[in-house]
Amino acid sequence: MRWIANVLAAAVVACGCAARAEDAAPLVLEAKIPLGDVKGRIDHLAFDAGRKRLFVAELGNGSVGVVDVGAGKVVHRIAGLKEPQGVGYVPWTDTLYVANAGDGSVRLYRGADLAPAGRIDLGEDADNVRVDVEHKKVYVGYGKGALAEIDPGSGKKTADIPLKGHPEGFQLDRTATQIFVNVPDARQIAVVDLTTRSQASAVPTGALRSNFPMAVDAATQRVLVVFRSPPRLFSFAVKDGAAAEVEVCGDSDDVFVDAKRRRVYVSCGEGFLDVFDARGTDYRRIGHLLTVSGARTSLLVSELDRLFVAVRASGKEPAGVWVFRPAP
Repeated sequence: MRWIANVLAAAVVACGCAARAEDAAPLVLEAKIPLGDVKGRIDHLAFDAGRKRLFVAELGNGSVGVVDVGAGKVVHRIAGLKEPQGVGYVPWTDTLYVANAGDGSVRLYRGADLAPAGRIDLGEDADNVRVDVEHKKVYVGYGKGALAEIDPGSGKKTADIPLKGHPEGFQLDRTATQIFVNVPDARQIAVVDLTTRSQASAVPTGALRSNFPMAVDAATQRVLVVFRSPPRLFSFAVKDGAAAEVEVCGDSDDVFVDAKRRRVYVSCGEGFLDVFDARGTDYRRIGHLLTVSGARTSLLVSELDRLFVAVRASGKEPAGVWVFRPAP
């Protein structure tokens, strides 16, 4: 970690965002990595741990930015895409997957040189990408209600798992063969059985609407879902369904569990990062940090112990990736 600490420290000096009194906060802004002339909405991120590269889905720009985290700069850009939304890196085949909403395609790129390595046409609105390391699969949400199962070995779609509406955020339960899926149009959280490749049950969302980001807390076996209307962090136990909810920042699009510190991080387009204490089941908010309006996607990279937040270009801020160090 020493090498990246040195690089980020230099970036802190350059951007003038050194932490002072902020050291008491649960997250400290450590660096701002510029993305260059990138316009419009920025969607999800992925990480190549071997090369220390961050992939940024620049949806409004029709591109994917490739950031060398160690150097603190963009080193490549994949252009000519159609509204890229989801990105996922598969380490065992060294392949980047990019899901495009505009034409429903999933584009594959070789990790070594980022040259095109294939294309899978799903039909429409290809969205979130999840990599199942344990079972060597890739899943992509798309269309009016399906998860595509992809075999990374062949680069081909092997199955469709039908749902009752377009899937937004979804997560694999690492201790069992199931996937939890946000299906806001159906007002539910679907539970998919991977042994049958079908929906086994659902958790109704009641009066809560627009459930987009999701995380699974492996330590407590709870599913965390963030709603936009009204803004709530909702959690339920996998075993018995016991549920709880607390207020959260608005227009959220990503949520992550910091297992090391027992915290939850939520990034919101309202212009805030919320931090919650996850040592119990009440999820007490311990941080409410100002970012930039529209900065609603993020990625927690455990290998670097950093939270990366995608910031779209605005009147006062250029497009970039803000790097937050969890503290202490």
